[in-house]
Amino acid sequence: MEREERARFVAVDPSTYCSPRSETSSNVRALRLSRVEQGPRRGQVDVTPNAIAVGSARDYSGRPYRGAPATGAVQSSSTRSISRRDSRVSNPIRVAVLGFWHVHAAEYAARVREHPDTELVAVWDDDLARGQAAADAAGVPFVHDLDALLARDDLDAVTVTTATTEHHAIMLRVIQAGRHIFTEKLLAPTVAEAEEVIEAADNASLALVVSLPRLYHGYAQAIVEQLDEQRLGDLTYCRIRLSHDGAVAGWLPERFYDPAVAVGGALSDLGCHPVYLTQLFLGAAPATVSATYASFTKREVEDQAVVTLGYPGGVIGVVETGFVSNNPFTIEMHGTRASLAYDSTRNQLKTLSAGEDTWKSLSVPGNDADAFSQWVSHIQDGTRADDNLTRAVELTRLVSAANTAAATGATVRYGVSTA
Repeated sequence: MEREERARFVAVDPSTYCSPRSETSSNVRALRLSRVEQGPRRGQVDVTPNAIAVGSARDYSGRPYRGAPATGAVQSSSTRSISRRDSRVSNPIRVAVLGFWHVHAAEYAARVREHPDTELVAVWDDDLARGQAAADAAGVPFVHDLDALLARDDLDAVTVTTATTEHHAIMLRVIQAGRHIFTEKLLAPTVAEAEEVIEAADNASLALVVSLPRLYHGYAQAIVEQLDEQRLGDLTYCRIRLSHDGAVAGWLPERFYDPAVAVGGALSDLGCHPVYLTQLFLGAAPATVSATYASFTKREVEDQAVVTLGYPGGVIGVVETGFVSNNPFTIEMHGTRASLAYDSTRNQLKTLSAGEDTWKSLSVPGNDADAFSQWVSHIQDGTRADDNLTRAVELTRLVSAANTAAATGATVRYGVSTA
């Protein structure tokens, strides 16, 4: 009986990554059995994240960060000046791409070449053949020795598109060499590693930005405006779906299904986008997190996932993602006054007021400056991407909680300490 009671309560160290697939692996250390006086209900997991230590909780436009703790957060502007060890910035900013593991690496290399204030000077990869092919395609030298590349005088900054499991170690080396960083999400597999990278970049006065591109799309800003003006009334439900067919069509590289290097499957990669958008719309910290992961293609990580977030006050958020269907990107919201829907096929945003039968189209503004352009500006202006970094850490925290929920089959009780 005592053993059964102990098994009901699981406390999770949120700074330790829990694999969504392998409770029998070394990652099982993320779970600690704990007896608690006022513990969760049967079948729930208790998660108490550490206080956010990455700057003020505010969004990019200067409004209070949606979902920020009401107390305990130090407020400041969304971007603030930082003191550089060397105020000279080359023009153009000389950038190397580190790693072509991720499918977005070539896209970021192209972005470096296209931006008027940046220049691509080199490529590094731990895979010699992959790196050489990428460098040849980009028309720049391939450098196999990372330390030698980071020591070059003609290098100011890097983009990081290695395996996520390599982010922490590589970015610390980059920061030690004094180079600015633009990185693919997730920033790191764990909250503790993400915060360590941010702290190191802050201490070195280096610009660090994580690619969270959909935050800056016009539809996202239009939806935030609808919510801020309470045109939907009290929000009751939000569902965001983003998927592609990479696992069944065969175009997504097999390395994305390797649990040793990919951190997770669909949720930890493509699913990050609906996760951070849900946090933008509903708040950074839900009360509960539950998840169902499945592998339709029988690979070692999930190729589709559904995450359900319960928020204080009874609001439900649903995140759907996968590698097995090429559906349109959609957002669905319902409130006490109106419903809202977004469909990416036509970039169409519309609302339906309660008691009416006709949907009304809303104008979708143009996109804000993308994350890469913001990074370049932070380098040039000597400023820090407060909102971006806060959201990057909260993204890692929520993905880790979802992975824990999927691995344990339990509901994660989720809260942010403001102490």
